[in-house]
Amino acid sequence: MSLTIKTVGRGRRVAAGSLIAVAALALTACQDGTGAASRPSSAAASATQQESGSGAKPTAAKQPSSAGAARPSAHAAASAGGKASGGGHAAESHASAMTASDRCTAANMSLRLGASDIGAGNIHYPLVFTNKGKKACTLRGFPGVSLILRDGSPVGKPATREGGPGGLVRLQPGQSAHAVLHTVNEGVSDTPCWAGSQIVYVYPPGSKESMTTGSRGLRVCGGRFDVTAVEAGALG
Repeated sequence: MSLTIKTVGRGRRVAAGSLIAVAALALTACQDGTGAASRPSSAAASATQQESGSGAKPTAAKQPSSAGAARPSAHAAASAGGKASGGGHAAESHASAMTASDRCTAANMSLRLGASDIGAGNIHYPLVFTNKGKKACTLRGFPGVSLILRDGSPVGKPATREGGPGGLVRLQPGQSAHAVLHTVNEGVSDTPCWAGSQIVYVYPPGSKESMTTGSRGLRVCGGRFDVTAVEAGALG
């Protein structure tokens, strides 16, 4: 009976010792695994530093645009009336919009062709625009000019632009501006003259609506038919 008890006691001590050894091995393996997972390789560590910005600068693609963040869009600035930072650009946009809305149109002007001015083989005709509206308006640039017959048939080609673009001309009610049509006398060039015209067909600067006036028998010779930008005042 005592022998059995001793044997069982020895077996329990062996079993207990085995369990302790297994637990120790498991604990060691667990610790080793945690350490491996928490310690990236040197290459991974370098990549992590670059990504987080420690020890290296982020790439350009990941940097937010401070200019875009600080400046409103041109549309927003214009809507704000040029009060935002960078208002110079917004003010220019706003001024352009005001000029467009203030432009003289065919509906609020009259048109006439002044008397010819002949000299040194050249012929000039003032093309006069007059503000017949009740408020001031502006003109700037070149009119589009063609010569036609009464039935609408074209005579020759549209006038080409001559000279610089000119400045802004502001017309109070009743005031006028003019452009100048230019051709040459017959015989100055071997290029034959066009047939005589009856009507001057005109698009004011910036307008999509036309105006007409009598041509005073204007005939283009030498293949030369030009028009200048508008200027203040009336001639002829």
